Order: sequence, then structure tokens, then C-alpha cells
Amino acid sequence: MSRLASLYQSSLGKKFIVAVTGIVMIGFLVGHVAGNLKIFLPPVDGGPGIGMQPDIDYYAHYLRVIGEPLLPATAFLWVARIVLLVSIILHVICVMQLSTHNTSARKTAYAARKYSRATPPARWMMYTGSALLLFVVVHLLHLTFGAFGGGFEHGKVYHNLYDAFNNVLWVAFYVGSIGIIALHLYHGVWSLFQTLGFDNPDRNRNLRRLAAVLSVGLFVGFVAVPTAFITGIAKAPDHMESSEVAAHQQVGNDVENEEKE
Repeated sequence: MSRLASLYQSSLGKKFIVAVTGIVMIGFLVGHVAGNLKIFLPPVDGGPGIGMQPDIDYYAHYLRVIGEPLLPATAFLWVARIVLLVSIILHVICVMQLSTHNTSARKTAYAARKYSRATPPARWMMYTGSALLLFVVVHLLHLTFGAFGGGFEHGKVYHNLYDAFNNVLWVAFYVGSIGIIALHLYHGVWSLFQTLGFDNPDRNRNLRRLAAVLSVGLFVGFVAVPTAFITGIAKAPDHMESSEVAAHQQVGNDVENEEKE
């Protein structure tokens, strides 16, 4: 325990914690965007008593029952949430402590700041990080707990997304917030490579490209969801269900006709 405490108290240890918790959060973002993109898949049969439902609703239900019957319902989901929450808390605390340490280490303030080597995303990390933290809180209240009212229904993810993203103000808020996340992520991934010792003059350009591709890819993936709803590409829940039922009825009729022939 004393070694862990010593590691945490050192600047190097804090940077390592920031890097590891950053990896956890990046993994969550990748998994989250992959789940969100299920709005573009056709409805699936949820089984007896459930019937046809949007693919993303089926996916959300699966997350709640992973590990059953060995684990209680939602146990896996809560473990993942706790790991993510602890990662966010440690990430924020360590970043703030490092920032405070760096500021106090300067005996005199700079007469004029020089940003010849620091990119804009690097200079804005504290601001984008604060905005990101605010977004996480609003996002959870909005689409997890339904705190902002409207037509929110627990367990009906597609319905809630459709209800939220037919409001242009919510679309603007989410698109702007995701843009901030992408800026934060770009420099964050690059810093992660540096902290873990992957940076090298021979491969730094490719590492920066990888950071850019990851941040832009996540931006496009997340923005695709509100854009699809506000433009009508993603259909209303009732329309999806009725069209899918009609398709199944047509298949049933075709099979029946073939049997008669």
C-alpha cells in the first residue's frame, strides 16, 4: 500500500493514472458509439412476450442481463458503471492536481505565453475537460434517468432517442458537446502515447494521425445518431414496428401460399 501511495503522490504516478483511466474511458466511448449505431439496424424479435423491437433496445436489454443466472440482473452493468465512475473521478482529480502542481512550480508568471509547440487542443484541455464533465452529467440525467421529462420511457432506448433528437436544441447541444469531446480526445490520446512511452520521433506523426482518426471517427459515429433522427433517416418507433410486422405478415402469407400450391 505504501508503494501505491508513493506512486499516487508522485507526478509520474498521477500521469500514469490519467493515462490508464483515459484508456478506460476511450474503451467506453468506442463501445458506446458501436451500441448507438444499432439504430440503423432493422428491428429484431425479442422473444415471447416481447415481440419485435428496435435492435438498440434488444442490445440495451442484453446489457442488463449479462451473466444471468450466475450474476444478479444488471450486476455486470453496475460493475461497468462503477469502474467508469471511479475512472472519471481519478482522472479529474489527478489532472487538477497536476495542473495545480505545474502552476505552483512556476515562481514567477510568464510575461508573455509562447505557444510555438502547444496545439490549441492542448491549451484548451482544462476547458474542454470541464465541458466534457458537464456533458456527462446532463447526458445521464437526460437519456438514462429521464430527468428532463418529455416522453421518456425506461428501457425504450430508441423511443427516447427519437423523442430527444426531434428537438433541434437537443441536437445542437449534443453535436456541440461531441465536438468538444473530439478536441479533448485528440490531445488526450496523444498525451496517453507520450505517458506510456510509445512516442518516438520515428513514429510520432503516425501516432498523431491515429489520435486524429480516433477522435474524428468517434465524432462522426456519435453525430450520426442525432443527425439521423432530426433529418428523418431514422424512422419513428411506431413506423418501424408497423413496417416490420407487415413484412413478417407478408412472409407468412408467402409461405402459406407456397404450401397450398
